[in-house]
Amino acid sequence: QVQVAESGGGLVQPGGSLRLSCTVSRSIFNYVMGWYRQAPGKQRELVAAMDSGGRSNYADSVKGRFTISRANAKSTVYLQMNNLKPEDTAVYYCNSVGRALYGSDYWGQGTQVTVSS
Repeated sequence: QVQVAESGGGLVQPGGSLRLSCTVSRSIFNYVMGWYRQAPGKQRELVAAMDSGGRSNYADSVKGRFTISRANAKSTVYLQMNNLKPEDTAVYYCNSVGRALYGSDYWGQGTQVTVSS
């Protein structure tokens, strides 16, 4: 079984920054890890992903503003979010990309990000 815990969300003004963290209870070394978000009334979408080698990719909507990183030894994934916009408001989740983390369909509780003046 695996557990994922996201943290670091909050209320921020447009143009502000937040850093999200995600800790996984087992090794993430063999997984592409990503940050997803789900806004009210919308489907969950993948916004950033990174493999163990450090290669990353981003959704067009966040490119140039968000940066994903990971510390494999700590089983931790980060998302630095700069120049936040109201449309970034969502619950942010961390999980594997492409295949289930240890075969589990588990999703953490996520962390709420609200961008508003």
